[in-house]
Amino acid sequence: MPATSLIDLIDDYKRNPDLTYQSWFLHNEDRLKAFRSIRRGVLQVISDIKEGSFPNDFKGSSLEFVLSCITEQKQVFEGASHPFYWKPKLRIPDIYENLDHKRYFGQFLECCLKATKPETVVSEINRLDAYKIKGLGPAVASILYFLHPTWVPPFNTAIINGYNRLFNEKRKLGSWSEYLAIRDKMLAVNTEYRHVLSNDLGALAGLLFEIGAGNLLVPGLADQPLVEREKLEKQLSKRHKEVVSEQQEEQTHSEMQYHLLTIGRALGYDVAAARNDISRQYNGHSFSFLSLPSLPALPVAPETAQTIGLIDIVWLEKGTGRIICAFEVEKSTSIYSGILRLTDLTCSLPDHATTLYLVVPDSRRKEVEMQLTRPSIRQTNTPIRYILMSDLRTHCDALCRFGDSHRVLERIARSV
Repeated sequence: MPATSLIDLIDDYKRNPDLTYQSWFLHNEDRLKAFRSIRRGVLQVISDIKEGSFPNDFKGSSLEFVLSCITEQKQVFEGASHPFYWKPKLRIPDIYENLDHKRYFGQFLECCLKATKPETVVSEINRLDAYKIKGLGPAVASILYFLHPTWVPPFNTAIINGYNRLFNEKRKLGSWSEYLAIRDKMLAVNTEYRHVLSNDLGALAGLLFEIGAGNLLVPGLADQPLVEREKLEKQLSKRHKEVVSEQQEEQTHSEMQYHLLTIGRALGYDVAAARNDISRQYNGHSFSFLSLPSLPALPVAPETAQTIGLIDIVWLEKGTGRIICAFEVEKSTSIYSGILRLTDLTCSLPDHATTLYLVVPDSRRKEVEMQLTRPSIRQTNTPIRYILMSDLRTHCDALCRFGDSHRVLERIARSV
């Protein structure tokens, strides 16, 4: 494709508010939060494999936790967990019952996690490929992307279809050698067009995803048959409805954060919104007028402090900086990463005796209860309660008026 045509295509991709550049890559706080959660989850997978506690099934494993965090990035990674489901009849992927393969996989993740240069990751990919582990292929790249987003592009059917359409090639899905060839091409293209894309390969992967999903036509809409244009218009209409729904979710998310800020202040606590939410507002009330500008210095590692700073709402004892309550507001995504951030907090600051809450839509009550009873959550011994959004909305004023401490939340909080 001529350079000018590709520039025009990238421009169409970037300008459309319904496509992944705007709705996933650029303006998506959950995407940014996911990097730390997934990194921590990979560390747990490695630890479980080392200690011999990694189970013989995907369900209930720390790997399921990681892939669930990834699939929450639903626009690009919706099916990322499917290749990792244990299929007993096919014995794939063979990393659950074969102890050697399990160990090779753990060693691979650890080496990639600790890598300080991209050549190391490529070397580890080739090493893993040489073991010929049945059913374990380039789907792993979806994990690697969240460890090294400037070195490793994500990989799935839609991305490879978009790659083949854009570059007129016939690359295949299940081979590491094919993946590395695609990666080389993507790195070269990204270097050439970085000024209109990003160092993060997610921007280019999103472009290929939209082409592969049929939401962007190559080289241009005007050159396509009528049936292709009609198909595109239907798909874009569907995507637009999804984006509008996500925007409504964000509004509800801000509403719940506002209620929590208001209640915390009324009870006499210092309150802090997530650092990337401080510019939000709800119903004319800016969070920056309600919240501390940032969390006080905490006795934790810088990376952990960054994670704690992304928790939706925190209440602190006035003048001491001790965290009294922490809240994660859930939407249609982010349950896993929200739980991880809360457990990160309590593990890092055990002397703060922080009470942890999830604020959830009424429709997700059963799902949240199921997630909080998962073995991988229970083994952390971290008590997490949940509050229904309808209860928080209904009782906000009464909690502000009659409450005298954070314990007033026990009147509406639920346990499993």
